[in-house]
Amino acid sequence: MSAALDGRPVVVGAGLAGLLTALTLAPEPVVLLAPAGDGAASAWAQGGIAAAIGAGDDPGLHLADTLAAGDGLCDRDAAAAILAAAPAAVAALERLGAVFDRGPDGALLLGLEAAHGRRRIVHAAGAATGREIMRALGAALARTPSVTVLTGEARRLLLHDGAVAGLAVAGPAGPGVLATDRVVLATGGLGGLFADSTNPAGALGTGLALAARAGAALADPEFVQFHPTALDTPARPMGLVSEAVRGEGAVLVDETGARFLAGEPGAELAPRDVVARAVWRRLRAGHQVFLDAREKPGRDFAARFPGLAALCRAAGLDPSRQPIPVRPAAHYHMGGIAVDGDGRSTVPGLWACGEVAATGLHGANRLASNSLAEAAVCAGRVAASVAGTPAGRWRPTAEPAALPAPDAARVRLILSRALGVERDGDALRAAVAALLPLAEAPGPARDPATVGLTMAVAALDRRESRGAHHRTDHPDRAAPPRRTVLHLDDALAAARAVRPPLARSA
Repeated sequence: MSAALDGRPVVVGAGLAGLLTALTLAPEPVVLLAPAGDGAASAWAQGGIAAAIGAGDDPGLHLADTLAAGDGLCDRDAAAAILAAAPAAVAALERLGAVFDRGPDGALLLGLEAAHGRRRIVHAAGAATGREIMRALGAALARTPSVTVLTGEARRLLLHDGAVAGLAVAGPAGPGVLATDRVVLATGGLGGLFADSTNPAGALGTGLALAARAGAALADPEFVQFHPTALDTPARPMGLVSEAVRGEGAVLVDETGARFLAGEPGAELAPRDVVARAVWRRLRAGHQVFLDAREKPGRDFAARFPGLAALCRAAGLDPSRQPIPVRPAAHYHMGGIAVDGDGRSTVPGLWACGEVAATGLHGANRLASNSLAEAAVCAGRVAASVAGTPAGRWRPTAEPAALPAPDAARVRLILSRALGVERDGDALRAAVAALLPLAEAPGPARDPATVGLTMAVAALDRRESRGAHHRTDHPDRAAPPRRTVLHLDDALAAARAVRPPLARSA
């Protein structure tokens, strides 16, 4: 790596959170480390940005819906601050060039999604919001000379006296080091650790592994949201049929035409964990599940959701004439790197933003479309905090050996079996036993296994069902609600103490 880049803040990740953090830092010179491959998950986001903009709405109502969906684990103060800033974040994205859907009167068109009490979802091109935001931010990046974009992947955080001192990177020219004492992780989620996922294949929890091995605290790693309506075709990653379609009246049915959620409070617009479990149980009972949009939105489907219509056409489906086959898929990680209100982790010099961060907004179950709002709001806060932290003088003392690219093939099978929509103690103990040697041994499975192990240990320790974490052997909520906070050393120690089911029964 060029010595000319030494000392600059480094933002790892090129999704909404990463790009907006780098852009907001301007005119301070910053390095943006962007991975090659299948792109950021932000560009795939369909649902939109949740913000209390409409008549009769306000941030307090938005907060109430968020707390209800979060099932007792949201940080009320953190959530209130983020949601209060969401309308201004939407306006800031528009100033950067994002074009959102508006009606004939010029007002923003606001959609309705699950567990929202008001229409407050800002969309672009129906269900192409992420793509439009990323287009606008990419254009803004091209106009911002203070941001140097490097193609590569972060391999390890380098420390000096417990604080960030550099970043080991694998790039097209081989391994290298960026000497810096300010690193922002905006690496996205971990859906790629599951066989059924709506995330890019490269979403392997890289940021969590980097932070955990540097000694940072993680929060609530057991909470993974499964989207109930992923397109059930052989394609991987799976296409997503946005919740906005259900917001416009589409219903879930099985192959007999039975609307199995009709008796559930909120029906198809119940919280995502409720809908995902209902779909999962229907599938497990031997049924097929479909999203039926033939009546609503019906013939308006292609006009209302052009991107989704194209996705369905590519799969040989016409949603105005045929029900869409769906199944749950790993979609969003509510847990992440524990951060404060400015995005600071517990390691000096390390910030986190976007899905990789656990701000306290989402709790046990993310409210639909809160994630883009969180990323947009928190990017500004992180940038201000980084800019207000003066660069130090220390440098890493030695360049680490080249580390292999992560390979999640072995981990994916383990997590898909044990940490799905429904979980139980025996499966979690077996997962911990299988993941521990992978996390402790050098090799390409080490980082994915490290992330999976923290998830499995936390899920095993949470002997209750809350939000997206459902234990069939502990179906009730525990009181009082508690968040999980753990370090990698603690997770490894707990894993070594776990007796797998076969060993216990021998």
